[in-house]
Amino acid sequence: MRFLSVLSVSVSLMGSVPLAAAIEAPADPDLLAAFGGKDFVSIATGDRQLLRRAPAVTSVITREDLIATGARDLDEALEGVPGLHVSRAFLMSNPIYSFRGVHSQYNSQVLVLINGIPMTSVFVGDRGNMWGGMPVDNVERIEVIRGAGSALYGADAFAGVINVITRSPRDWQGTEFGFRVGSFNTRDVWANHAGSAGPVKFGLYVGSSRTDGHDQRVSYDAQTGLDQIFATQASRAPGETNNEQKGTDLGLDAIMGNWQLRAALKERHDLGTGTGIADALDPVGKGSSRRWTADLTWQSDDLVRDWEFTVQGTYLHMTDFSSFQLYPPGAFGGSFPEGMLGSPNKWERHAGVTAEAIYTGWFDHRLRFGAGYQMLDLYKVREVKNYYFVGVTPTPLPGGNVVASADDAFIKPHKRTNRFFYLQDEWSLSRNWTLTAGLRHDNYSDFGHTTNPRLALVWDTGASVTAKLLYGRAFRAPSFVEQYNINNPVALGNPEVSPEKMETWEAAVSWQASQDLQLSANVFHYRIHDTLRFTPDGSGASTAQNAGSITGRGAEIEFSWQALHSLALSGYYAYQFSRDEDTDQSTGNAPRQSAYLRSDWAAGHDWHLTSTLHWVADRAREPARAGQAADTRDALSDYALLDLSLRKERIWRDLDLALTVRNVADATAYEPSPSPGRVDDFPLPGRSVLLSGSVRF
Repeated sequence: MRFLSVLSVSVSLMGSVPLAAAIEAPADPDLLAAFGGKDFVSIATGDRQLLRRAPAVTSVITREDLIATGARDLDEALEGVPGLHVSRAFLMSNPIYSFRGVHSQYNSQVLVLINGIPMTSVFVGDRGNMWGGMPVDNVERIEVIRGAGSALYGADAFAGVINVITRSPRDWQGTEFGFRVGSFNTRDVWANHAGSAGPVKFGLYVGSSRTDGHDQRVSYDAQTGLDQIFATQASRAPGETNNEQKGTDLGLDAIMGNWQLRAALKERHDLGTGTGIADALDPVGKGSSRRWTADLTWQSDDLVRDWEFTVQGTYLHMTDFSSFQLYPPGAFGGSFPEGMLGSPNKWERHAGVTAEAIYTGWFDHRLRFGAGYQMLDLYKVREVKNYYFVGVTPTPLPGGNVVASADDAFIKPHKRTNRFFYLQDEWSLSRNWTLTAGLRHDNYSDFGHTTNPRLALVWDTGASVTAKLLYGRAFRAPSFVEQYNINNPVALGNPEVSPEKMETWEAAVSWQASQDLQLSANVFHYRIHDTLRFTPDGSGASTAQNAGSITGRGAEIEFSWQALHSLALSGYYAYQFSRDEDTDQSTGNAPRQSAYLRSDWAAGHDWHLTSTLHWVADRAREPARAGQAADTRDALSDYALLDLSLRKERIWRDLDLALTVRNVADATAYEPSPSPGRVDDFPLPGRSVLLSGSVRF
């Protein structure tokens, strides 16, 4: 194919550059690392190192990037990562982070960390039913691994890892206020303060956000099909989606000597249901959540010669509350005059402790040893509903809404524990060659143990060319829904399922062609087996099973060019093809091709204009699988979205203002809805305008 030919030529050119013509090596990495920036990353090994030497294919998004592009939320911030596509789930319009074609509605194949702490809900394996987005006003940088990461991070570091690093009083001191107003009745305010009190450095953050969300329309939903069966007109489609949300975020970061305490509250309420929990439009349903996180860390590098020690304790508590109208009044031939109602609520608490030691006393080796314990507890569930199932048919409950008993709820409480250890050796074979080898073993109380290795060979000429050969194995832990779900015939649990497994091979090369131009490319191949799916059993019900395998391959090409003193250009082109081995067809939904182009123009007098163009193409529908019909709708249309952000710094003293316009051309764009098409595809927002500002003291 043409892109492979271009890649082959690029790699050949990079490999043929004579060292005599190479540019001068950069300054001491340890000195540069103290200042952070896009050239450094810590997610690949756990230590900060030059991005080009990292034993993984990684990307970094800095605070400067967030400000320049006008990103409001994590989803917008991730648009510029090659091979990562942000789609939407049917559940509360939660984000789906598709890495290299790995796409699923619950998106449990991606590990999202905040300051290294997993945000995974053990219930379905995502970030929680009521995730409600994440503002980036208190974010310092975002680091991303494309590919397997279980050798270091364990469960769900499968197709990719996203680590969000919040602002720290180590990085800055002062006070900052910000606001944002604009389309969809969006109103955000936030404040950040970092200072010192005696030996304690501390940071405080508070933010409040609200929006009515975009009101794009869908032409049909699940009730549309029921209306055809029962000769009724209950469906609200064509109709508007429900994307309202309100949120409060609080953060504390305190540092004293070798100790650091971080705590945060993420609260969401009045969350809209998107296109509806059961794929039927629901303008009255609401959700809410509350998430407390805390971690206490002790670090020392001077306790024993050649040793560094870290001990960390973590805690996460999350609650999800909801009140949904699953189907509208008149559903199922009039059986539900008030609508089919359900209010599933759940409570989770996670706790863990990790101890780690790094030894540097062995010549040319950096050895990392770690061990830990996790407790993941879905300790309470509660459900209010006005129906029960007879087979796969919902039937009204006599007497209206009732609180479901423990035997009638959607799931019972369950607890899972995990004991793990990991080893890693960063071995400098010579001045230019580094071999990183790692292994992690996890032992779970409910599904057994798994061992996942990694190998990475990096050749860094110390001048202009770096090449990498990478191998990694990863696993995705079964969620409690996949193991223990009950009383939901479309998704019944199976305690006998085992983890999904993935092996990834990658080759990457980067070339600093000149002081102003950097090029990089990578190719990858992966295989997923023991894929977890809800498989129909012939009676209309579906049960979780390890069924099928998936293979994927592709390439990603990136560039960064300082074209003029005042103009910088960057972007990527990504290609992937993932194939279901059972059907020998594309797995569907994720884009086969995508591209991104960004320009940053410093216009003078503190004016800055940033534009981004994002192109998404070649999205196939899901193929037929055992007991499941193929999605026969027409293929999704390609789209290209243009965003602009104009910023004026110090418009008055330390006041900065920015005007951000998203989807400038008001293009029509859709993300895929689940097969087999019970609801129309999910519309993306039309043109929107946001005015934001910040002032520093």
